[in-house]
Amino acid sequence: MNTHHLISANRLDDGAVVWLDDRHEWVAALEQACAFDDERIGHARLTADRAVATNLVVAPTPRAAHLVDGLPVPVDYRERLRSRGPSVRTDLGKQAAGAAVPGALRQRPVVPAEVSHAGIYRYDPSEREFLKHRAQEFGQQVARRLSGELNEEEFKVYRLMNGLYLQLHGYMLRVAIPYGTLSAIQLRQLAHVARTYDKGYGHFTTRQNLQFNWPQLSDAPEILSVLADADLHCIQTSGNCIRNVTTDHFAGAAADEVVDPRVHAEILRQWSTDHPEFTYLPRKFKIAITGSPQDRAAVRFHDIGILARKNERGEVGFQIYAGGGLGRTPIVGTKVRDWLPERELLRYVEAILRVYNTLGRRDNIYKARIKILVRELKPAKFIAMIEDEFAALPADRQYLEPEIAEAIHARFVEPSFEALPATSAEYEAARAADADFKQWVRSNTHPHRVPGYISAVVSLKPAGGIPGDISADEMERIADLAQTHSLNEIRVSHEQNLVLPHVRLSELYAVWQALREAGLATSNIGLISDSIACPGMDYCSLATARSVPVAQRIALHFDKDRQREIGELKLNVSGCINACAHHHVAHIGILGLDKGGKESYQIALGGSADEDAAIGTILGPSVSYDSVPAVIDSIVNIYLKTRLDNERFIDTYRRVGIGAFKEALHDAH
Repeated sequence: MNTHHLISANRLDDGAVVWLDDRHEWVAALEQACAFDDERIGHARLTADRAVATNLVVAPTPRAAHLVDGLPVPVDYRERLRSRGPSVRTDLGKQAAGAAVPGALRQRPVVPAEVSHAGIYRYDPSEREFLKHRAQEFGQQVARRLSGELNEEEFKVYRLMNGLYLQLHGYMLRVAIPYGTLSAIQLRQLAHVARTYDKGYGHFTTRQNLQFNWPQLSDAPEILSVLADADLHCIQTSGNCIRNVTTDHFAGAAADEVVDPRVHAEILRQWSTDHPEFTYLPRKFKIAITGSPQDRAAVRFHDIGILARKNERGEVGFQIYAGGGLGRTPIVGTKVRDWLPERELLRYVEAILRVYNTLGRRDNIYKARIKILVRELKPAKFIAMIEDEFAALPADRQYLEPEIAEAIHARFVEPSFEALPATSAEYEAARAADADFKQWVRSNTHPHRVPGYISAVVSLKPAGGIPGDISADEMERIADLAQTHSLNEIRVSHEQNLVLPHVRLSELYAVWQALREAGLATSNIGLISDSIACPGMDYCSLATARSVPVAQRIALHFDKDRQREIGELKLNVSGCINACAHHHVAHIGILGLDKGGKESYQIALGGSADEDAAIGTILGPSVSYDSVPAVIDSIVNIYLKTRLDNERFIDTYRRVGIGAFKEALHDAH
């Protein structure tokens, strides 16, 4: 079979995939593309270069192809996916193009300037002006790009600073949800953006952010302005800077919480935003903080992980980890300080960053993260360098004085909790009468710090669904429930679910009924179908395999009764070695690979992201896409035969080791 060449690119304005046809025009349908032979490909490349120079397309690339029945078929699997749109969203493939809302219908919602009845951080006028200015500034940069004043490489810096990526099928805009806290008004604003400027949905990520996968470049500045109306932004959701600071999704509500970490997360956000020294680090930099003894924020797998504590005198302080991370080289962070007084927080974080910024590798992207620096220096030397830098900071440098912490705390309006009894007759009666509700309570709720309240987790993983995806209608439904039943607050979990943090026990049954009516009452939190999955090769230009279809097939493989028999089991699926789905720290982690142009999946067992942090161990050779559900089923069967009493999967694994599960791969090769 003779090999020909396609030339594919992304259109500049909307990022859509296009191909060059035999008339040297750009077409959006692969079947209309020309498969150029060796004699014609040179002239086609010149045409593609001219299209770049005239601002029609971005990154035209020759792709090997075969002719099958006279039609071009890309050799590369990724290119075949690009030709039809995401395999997991057939409703959003090429046939859904052109679904943008007409300009006449793009009326912005009226957003109240103050949301005093929601316990979120309140922006002041200067902060709102800053966000509006950023949107206007980016509008100027977009105009320069569209006019050709900026080429793609020059513009890339600006778009990434504003959270705008160019992926397989188009642009992706990543919205920051600082420490995963939203108001009902903000979630409605995100729904408006999804419906007006995208294709009606968004995707929550492990960084507690929201991604829109189909915005147009020319609309991006207006989207930023619309987001700013509701105190939302996309600042530092990309680039080699300090990314969104994440925390526990029950922050401010959890019964076991010692310190509300959102206050210090907000302080870190303000301190790090457009920081003149740390805007261009060797590589992206991630911080997580939790205020509970149980680590629900995976702090030990961050560049800096912070555990807020109180000492015997009731003083707030921090245990600090550094050099953790996943990706190509997964490493558990090193504890660099057992106790750091609150007043020293920003100074100590600055000291860590200064050491990293000075010594971090900028010549090798694979060795640029702080975890590699810690490994190469050795932890003892790294800690000594931090302490030396910390001691050398000017005496007046950025102390977190009590009045600063108190001022930020005051900007978080305390929710208007009622004095309620610790139990509710209505709640107990509903649990006794409705087995489905009882099961949902068991898996999808968490104890609250205030008597008479409870936190409810809204699963975004229905059977066969796309983990983290949420429609505009669903956003509005949840916003309505938050307004009526959760004091106007929502949390985003790094596990790609949402939380209604402050629900009265007496109203929980009504909340569950409303969620069930909306198709949002899946009772699977912590079970095998509650998978974390990155977008994978259905969207991401870095991915080497699909991830979402794997999670979907596994979820459908285990029915509800089987999942409950299995019990707690965390299963995560990443589409490449960058590990955006945290597969390294799942009880069962799955990594998608490209083996000779075919999707292949490596399975690891025994990972943990909590206070018993551990990296999973690879089970053996990778398996085919078709084999994955059966292999997972075999692993589960071995666990069920081996466990003692109601022992969790992770505890059984730790007791018997990886060898007991090797036979699960026997029939996969």
